[in-house]
Amino acid sequence: MYDVITIGSATLDAFIETDAANIVSVSSVSSKREFMAYPYGAKIEIDNFDFQTGGGGINTASNFAHLGLKTSTIVKIGDEIQSGKILKTLNYYDVDISNIIKTDKFHTGFSIILTSFQGDRTVLAHRGANAHLKKEDINFSAVKNSKWLYLAPLNGDSTKILDELADYAENHDVNLAINVGTSSIKQGKQHLYRILKTAEVVILNKDEASMLTGIEVRPDNKTENYSDELIHPDIKRMLREINPKKSKVTIITDGKNGVYAFDGYKYYQCGEFPAKVVSTLGAGDAFSSTFVASLEKTNWDIEKSLMYASVNAASVVEHFGAQDGFLTFDEIKDKLKKNKKFKVNICE
Repeated sequence: MYDVITIGSATLDAFIETDAANIVSVSSVSSKREFMAYPYGAKIEIDNFDFQTGGGGINTASNFAHLGLKTSTIVKIGDEIQSGKILKTLNYYDVDISNIIKTDKFHTGFSIILTSFQGDRTVLAHRGANAHLKKEDINFSAVKNSKWLYLAPLNGDSTKILDELADYAENHDVNLAINVGTSSIKQGKQHLYRILKTAEVVILNKDEASMLTGIEVRPDNKTENYSDELIHPDIKRMLREINPKKSKVTIITDGKNGVYAFDGYKYYQCGEFPAKVVSTLGAGDAFSSTFVASLEKTNWDIEKSLMYASVNAASVVEHFGAQDGFLTFDEIKDKLKKNKKFKVNICE
């Protein structure tokens, strides 16, 4: 029996860091967005380069196992020599690889991660085999014998299996957590209806939450100063709309502003744990998987789980790779002991 099975993407990642990246901010009355920009037609020097494994299915499985949970993963990879690096990573973290699917029809997913001087990143992704996970690829008997099923963002044809997974988890009393991806949201809210209704834990970032609900987070204006409030009223609206029942936890991550959560009764706000940011890639996977693992370990203590997840995510952003910086529960607790001012704010 497993504590958790992850389903998601597996990629080979090329990390590229250059100080030549410019951050361009574009604002309007109703929104504000930032873009990474490079001089058009220029040849740009690279300051740092690395090649690692990644993808939501791999990152979260590695972290779950590192936290002491018996873990397996269901991902689809190409049958080429490069995919061996992914298997090597999973073996290093003692993740069961018996449920991985190899195919000679598609290449293993590949990403180029452009990192800015601020530590944020833009990802150029080739989905490859990740976009072709099918129902017949899933070992449902293994899912049935797991306490948790964790769904990392899926893309392409792989999103078609969401309803099947939601029904199966519910019918076999398997706790379901999902990190909702942009590809699924773009297919419409109805596409996610069943899994959002079923999942015990739903996690997405602010942009994804806005896309899913159609709610824009309004900036401060002449008459309203929203930034003075603990949680922006528009974010509260998002949380309520995504969480229609009072038996699960919905989380919206908001980068440097931390995270917000809602359990149907109370709102939670947890700021960023102090860290020197090197790269934000993998922070979301580290946060989400640590939160779910912490719920299991603490018997659903949401407040403590948010703190544990924030500490582990902060450790990951201090490193270049998505799997570097993972902490154990004991190491997380030690960091919290040294920073007793770090806390979760709660309101109704």
